Amino acid sequence: LLLLLRERTDKYLRRLEASLLVADENVSLEITGNGDVLESHDKVLAVGSGSPFAIAAARALQDVPELSAEEVARKSMEIASDMCVYTNKNFLFEVMDIKEEDGKEGPSDEEKN
Repeated sequence: LLLLLRERTDKYLRRLEASLLVADENVSLEITGNGDVLESHDKVLAVGSGSPFAIAAARALQDVPELSAEEVARKSMEIASDMCVYTNKNFLFEVMDIKEEDGKEGPSDEEKN
């Protein structure tokens, strides 16, 4: 990240407006184009033109006990794409299995279907 920030002296990169979401089993963070590292107060993160819509939908849906985190994400993106003219419905989902407290991994995609 420091190398990227040093390279920002190039006039084309000075106003880079990019964000990157990073996560592990303990924390989810957003790294902005300015190098700021942000953590959400409610564990909901989104980037892109439709992110305000997706965040609002996810915050509303995360209290529905029947929905998994993946289902909340999918429904939130659908809602965002319906509301934001710059967001389309061409989504690519990548679901990561995380280890549970007892050391076992969660169900894989094959086991869920």
